[in-house]
Amino acid sequence: QVQLVESGGGVVQPGASLKLTCAVSGFAARFYTFGWFRQAPGSAREGISCISSTGEHIEYDEAVKGRFTISRDNRKNFVYLQMNSLKPEDTAVYYCAVLDDKCDYALAPRPGFGSWGQGTQVTVSS
Repeated sequence: QVQLVESGGGVVQPGASLKLTCAVSGFAARFYTFGWFRQAPGSAREGISCISSTGEHIEYDEAVKGRFTISRDNRKNFVYLQMNSLKPEDTAVYYCAVLDDKCDYALAPRPGFGSWGQGTQVTVSS
């Protein structure tokens, strides 16, 4: 059964760091491109970063570039999002998903790779 489970969120103060993990099961993650998304209250879900199957191609939304780092461990079937210098505007539920090879966020989740999971809540507040 295809499953992506996000974890690692929490409540932190501005400037803090968190590392999110996307645990993949039911298929070999190493063949696919993955993306991280977030959805703030009252807003649409948005793609913020993607990583190709080998990790050679990475993209970031301007809002997180320079602060967030996406990575993956294909042996463990994990995808990560290291988030540094967190801001209140980063508050959202964070999700991971399988993408097509062009990092097209609009087509996520890639057909055949499940639906959106529960996500993990990140709250940045002083």
